[in-house]
Amino acid sequence: MAQEFDTDVVVIGGGPVGMTLAAELRLARRDVVVAERLPERSPHSKAFGLHARSLEALDRRGLIEQFRDGARSWNNGHFAGLDVWVDFSLLDSDHGYALLSPQARTEELLEKHARRSGADIRRETEVTGVDQDADGVTVHTTGPDGPHTLRARYAVGCDGARSLVRKAAGIAFPGSGGRVTARLGDVRLADGDNAPMGMERTSTGLLFCVRLDDRYHRVATFDFAPSGKAAGETLTMDELTVSMRHVWGSDLGARDPRWLSWFTDSARLAESYRRGRLLLAGDAAHIHFPVGGQGLNLGLQDAFNLGWKLAAVLHGWADESLLDTYGAERRPPAAWVLENTRAQIALMNPDPDVTPLRALVESFLRIDDANRLVAAMLSGYDVRYPAPAGAHPRVGEFAADLTVRTGETELRLAELLRYGKGVLLDLAGDPAVCDAWRQWNQPARVLRVAGVSKQEPDLSGLLVRPDGYIAWAAGRGTGTAGLGEALHTWFGDATKGA
Repeated sequence: MAQEFDTDVVVIGGGPVGMTLAAELRLARRDVVVAERLPERSPHSKAFGLHARSLEALDRRGLIEQFRDGARSWNNGHFAGLDVWVDFSLLDSDHGYALLSPQARTEELLEKHARRSGADIRRETEVTGVDQDADGVTVHTTGPDGPHTLRARYAVGCDGARSLVRKAAGIAFPGSGGRVTARLGDVRLADGDNAPMGMERTSTGLLFCVRLDDRYHRVATFDFAPSGKAAGETLTMDELTVSMRHVWGSDLGARDPRWLSWFTDSARLAESYRRGRLLLAGDAAHIHFPVGGQGLNLGLQDAFNLGWKLAAVLHGWADESLLDTYGAERRPPAAWVLENTRAQIALMNPDPDVTPLRALVESFLRIDDANRLVAAMLSGYDVRYPAPAGAHPRVGEFAADLTVRTGETELRLAELLRYGKGVLLDLAGDPAVCDAWRQWNQPARVLRVAGVSKQEPDLSGLLVRPDGYIAWAAGRGTGTAGLGEALHTWFGDATKGA
């Protein structure tokens, strides 16, 4: 008998990463259930910014204007709270800036996107267990109507640092424990107009303060000592004000908290992003100290990378080896984020012996090339994926937006990618490019567009994956070597699937 499933994929966790993944699966015409234990979105925001690579990806799904509408952007960011700013405008990107989008707003927009896409989002649904077998996954839940089970072909854990899915899969989560404690509060200040703004390093730690609205400030202290608290314990207002006095010498008259939280510099990376039919994304796969605003953006890129690959396997035209490329591509960027956040923590240490090192790094940041390197690192702009031996140098990098003129029409690559398919750009009218595409014979998976582009005068062709990364490229007059292999590798066997 044919195996019966309630859905193709259960996404466990309805935060920004889970909602993005659900929308990506729906874009590829696969059924998905999002199981989220909270009855409604949290009004509180841990993350506040979206970086260049996330903004580029949102542009390629037609979402960028929704996110930019009414939101502030800024060119500068910080690295370890140094006095020299990181300049995102140095990036060669249409989105060389950071967008002020509190996590609550980001999550709201992504949930609306997932719902418009047709995702089945089930709130007040707590996952209590996950079992996998050779054919699928059984997800045990409890909700307002009591216990329930869902049968799916795959399950993806977007369920945070204490991921139930990761534990059910038996995936180790090695790393370092917490040695630095951050205490955070959205509070009212007695004299908010004269409160220190930004990040201030003192002899005992660091104070971060920023105005949220007319009444509230976000205040955070960074104490280079363990908290003494157990995981899951809540922070009290008294603990926050004591820490403020320790770090700053004053609690600034902080009162009336509407949100309190605490976290450490614990940094961990899953040994694998997949075991069988269970996969991980976002904080379920990687955690680190939240400096530089990288965590949310890292998780969103996990979702954009995984969604189309998982859909391809579900459609039957790709085998499960395609899913192995997910971890192979996404785990190294996460490891690099863990390393650069550890470096920032070392530079933030209040030990006076660190001060000369901070001055040295600041002198480097005054050099545009060095500043650009750090900007690319913080924004995920420097991420490129492995390429086959002998491939064109552009293979593996993110495809910059470009305009292709075909007849009287101008088409943006970002707009072509909104269908969630691959895009083959024939930029030199080379019949061999068209012939290779036709011989592969699955135009429903890859759009072919023939035209010219002023931005790429040296390329005869470009194959771009649904997530925006380049799968194949060829210079003028170099032929189509590797195109057939790239089509087969990333878009499957033309004789299989829909």
